[in-house]
Amino acid sequence: MKKPTDTSFAGITDKFARNIYATSKGRLRLAVLARDLAPLLEKAAAKPMRVLDIGAGLGQVNIWFAEQGCQVTHTDIAAEMVQGAQAVHADAGLGENYRYICAELQELPNQLAGETFDLVICHAVLEWLHDPAAAIAVLKQFMAPEAVLSLMFYNRDAKLFANTIYGNFDYVQSELQVKKRVRLSPQQPIAPADVTQWLADNQLQIIEKTGVRCFHDYLREPKQHQDAAELLELELKYSRQAPFQALGRYQHWLIKRP
Repeated sequence: MKKPTDTSFAGITDKFARNIYATSKGRLRLAVLARDLAPLLEKAAAKPMRVLDIGAGLGQVNIWFAEQGCQVTHTDIAAEMVQGAQAVHADAGLGENYRYICAELQELPNQLAGETFDLVICHAVLEWLHDPAAAIAVLKQFMAPEAVLSLMFYNRDAKLFANTIYGNFDYVQSELQVKKRVRLSPQQPIAPADVTQWLADNQLQIIEKTGVRCFHDYLREPKQHQDAAELLELELKYSRQAPFQALGRYQHWLIKRP
């Protein structure tokens, strides 16, 4: 049974596509992910991988691997999202590279009993779960030996920092709790220190950390820079360097199962 605070985007697929990916924030996210995942895409081009994408939405990331001949298992909790992804992939002539499952993360061990993958993608999922710590053990189940986990999560430290410099002191003092929730804005950001501990508890090794939107969300007038090539260049240049990496609104970590 779904926990009360687990969240899906059922019924708002079009809004999700507009607000998440058809914006400067979404374009920056995809550009950083494309850079981070480029070595894996090169590897997949030489030897196609088995890919599992959990909370895959409309499949904007996993399509890169399907284009390299990988077999992709695309999962999402919202049937509307899965149907939208199927249409996108069919239009691209890649439908034969996909298997689709509509299920929440906690149900996948039953749906995929005994299956393992070379790459597991889990982007922007942990912050919507009732028990994000328990999700790490589920993800590990699907990782073959030497497999890679591409994990992206909403950074609590960055949200705290941003709201402090914006002067939202009451919000910070309330431990980032709000009375009115915005459906597309995660309300349970994840502390990187917690994720580090959860990964260690599951004997998973962090091999790379990247900040996503290290500068964009701190601009005084972000709308004036929506299409700035200079901003993208700076995001890519500094997103793996301290202290900027830790300030990324999202964290994208590549993790290996030894």
